[in-house]
This record gives sequence, C-alpha cells and structure tokens, in this order.
Amino acid sequence: MIPTEPIGSIPRPLALLQAIASYQAGDLAPETLDEAYADALRDTIDRLEKTGSPILTDGEQTKSSFATYPLTGLHNLAPDGVVIPFADGHQRQLPRLTAGPFRYGIHAGQFLKTARSYTQRPLKQAVISASALSLLYPATEIPGYSREAFLADLLN
Repeated sequence: MIPTEPIGSIPRPLALLQAIASYQAGDLAPETLDEAYADALRDTIDRLEKTGSPILTDGEQTKSSFATYPLTGLHNLAPDGVVIPFADGHQRQLPRLTAGPFRYGIHAGQFLKTARSYTQRPLKQAVISASALSLLYPATEIPGYSREAFLADLLN
C-alpha cells in the first residue's frame, strides 16, 4: 500500500454533469441541483473513506470551478480576463475585475463545512492561491481603485 492523500478535483459523476446542464438550460429547479451536488459530495466522501486514505477531500464536487469559486456571486467582473495555460495543453480564463472593491463571494472553508456533514474523518480543502486571483486586476488601472488597494483587499 502506498500512503496517499488526495487533493483537488475528482471527476464529477455523470448524474451531476447532467443536472448542471439541465439547470443551466432552465429545466431543473435549484433545489434539485442542490440535491445532485449533495449526492455527488456524499458519494465522493464515501468512496474516499473506503480507500483508507488518512485525510479526505470533497473532490471539489460542489465548486463552480477550482480557479473561480471564490468569485461566486460577484457582479464587478467581466468575462475577458487573463488566460492561464497549463502544461497539459488545457487552459482556464479568469474574469477581469471591472470595479472595486474586491471581496470574496465565498470562502473555501464553506465547502469544508458542508463536507464535514458527511464524515468525521479528517478533511482538507484545496484553495486557489491569492497569486492566481491577483490576475483578476486588469493591465489598465481601474479608476478610483488602484492595484495596491486591490491587492490589500485580496489578502485581507
């Protein structure tokens, strides 16, 4: 046995992917989507417990994206931000901050709190780095909201 501890994303089950697509198409109620997220989270934790891993993760089943989950609910963003290329050839595009101040829409600890309801085993949570989120600030300064003020808000 090789001692391991998973961290980060675990592929979402087909039922959750279908529920997300149905919700985005307007064919599924928010409550039903929440149930699909809960089922996927419960299943992920159950399967990880069965591996014997000493520390579990939620597999990021309920995050909108590993890179942009803290931005959930923010309205001062545009979709045309920096593109982050990955070594395997895929890429993620971040949104662009359009106005200040910057505030987190959700914190990673909230996901941990939800996962805690499904296990008493030790849990850890993958978080996006502040350095990656610093790329939200555009190349041209936002009037009345300096890069320095943004970085202070990001770190606070």
